[in-house]
Amino acid sequence: MNWTDLLARRMERMKASEIRELLKLLDQPDILSFAGGIPDPALFPAEDYARAMAEALSGAGAGQALQYSVSEGYRPLREWLAGHMGTIGVPCGPENILITSGSQQALDYLGKLLVTPGDTVMVGWPTYLGALGAFNACEPRYVPLDVWSNAAPEAVQAEAEAAGGRVKMAYLSPDFANPTGETLDAAGRLRLLERAEALGIAVIEDGAYQALRYDGQAVPPMLATDVARSGGIESSRVIYCGSFSKTLAPGLRVGWVCAASPVIERLVLLKQAADLHSPTLNQMATERVARELFDRHVARLRAVYGARRDRMLAALAREMPEGVTWTRPEGGMFVWVTLPKGLDAAEVLARSLREEKVAFVPGGAFFPDGSGKNTLRLSFSCAQDAQIDEGMKRLGRLLRLYTS
Repeated sequence: MNWTDLLARRMERMKASEIRELLKLLDQPDILSFAGGIPDPALFPAEDYARAMAEALSGAGAGQALQYSVSEGYRPLREWLAGHMGTIGVPCGPENILITSGSQQALDYLGKLLVTPGDTVMVGWPTYLGALGAFNACEPRYVPLDVWSNAAPEAVQAEAEAAGGRVKMAYLSPDFANPTGETLDAAGRLRLLERAEALGIAVIEDGAYQALRYDGQAVPPMLATDVARSGGIESSRVIYCGSFSKTLAPGLRVGWVCAASPVIERLVLLKQAADLHSPTLNQMATERVARELFDRHVARLRAVYGARRDRMLAALAREMPEGVTWTRPEGGMFVWVTLPKGLDAAEVLARSLREEKVAFVPGGAFFPDGSGKNTLRLSFSCAQDAQIDEGMKRLGRLLRLYTS
């Protein structure tokens, strides 16, 4: 049977994630890996989750924990999340919350909800690889966010229509973005919202790292800004995607969408068609753990990850040769490195794995057009001090062979 002949056209744009492939290197003890953008498992609140799951499975509550549930999500968790969104400037109710299987599922649903093949999606250049993977199945055309900064809205839409669709949405992670670690300031967020309003499009705000700020002045989420300027969440064009993966436990796959209720109602239809609902037990346990210790646990993460970021920045300053530059993130898990023009980070990675046993993610994977060959992403979240020092020493030694 030749299955290739039966595949839908959308599969032509689907490919394996370079990051997921590189995660396999974590099982090799001789590799110093700065590739996976994953939280440190030593920091998971495992005992708290064990207790929460035992409570959820005890007595009469076990029937609810193990039973089918509503597609919107476990109501006590949605209520807690509505309160949490209020603390970051977004007054809302549980009707504005949908529980998803990680924020990755939210991105998949939003692509299906908003994008028809040929439509234009505006993204950062580079942008989160998982978002590209989620949207690719909808066969969009990608345009860099900064392209529209000065162009007339009519011209932007006319260009999109000439390409076979229209501009439907802008996607970005404004806080400590994956992969660059950069943050969009308040003025930049407001400008983007104004442009989105002029174009009549949705804004997808990926808040996966929003809680992980280590220094600098906190910037309100774009949803908070738009709620304030539009008069309420029901009038906002921003759709916020949140996740417990970076703060509590990624393996349970609990994320959420916060948006105007008509958006949530339509996403629920997609949820019903896809998997009916996210696992009830995972939601119940996460609600208990979040209610008991979320703020305290996040404070611990900030202290640990912030120290590791500082260690990596110091090691880069000490070890990198002239001509290599990098970002200085105020939070998140990543440092974005730019090599001298002409170098290909994918080729450097192959040599690095072979000669120095250091792994990172080549930057080209984060560009819709495959550009950015001379960039790479480093993650510090799972690395101990000695690993950071040794890893940057080895990487600097290798890069000096290219730049000397």
